[in-house]
Amino acid sequence: MEHWKITVKGKVQGVYFRASTKAVADHLGLKGMVYNQPDGHSVYIEAEGSLFALESLLEFCKEGPDKAEVSDVLCQRSTDLLGYRNFEIIKKPHQ
Repeated sequence: MEHWKITVKGKVQGVYFRASTKAVADHLGLKGMVYNQPDGHSVYIEAEGSLFALESLLEFCKEGPDKAEVSDVLCQRSTDLLGYRNFEIIKKPHQ
């Protein structure tokens, strides 16, 4: 089990990126969260699960849904688990 923090940049807001990410994460059995960054041009993801599932999510993030235009994907990997119970779309993150 690993914990990854992923930031996806580009045209990734308003194109169902969060909903698509949740669908992929649920299919892969990942736990965590996704939300739009306040900058209007990036999405932040935290996910926990198997290495295979996380690598599969990262591959999805490089393309995104049909209308997305991904310009960059940053990933920080950790073995420190937070123990998420499911994968959620967060509307407004706590600042």
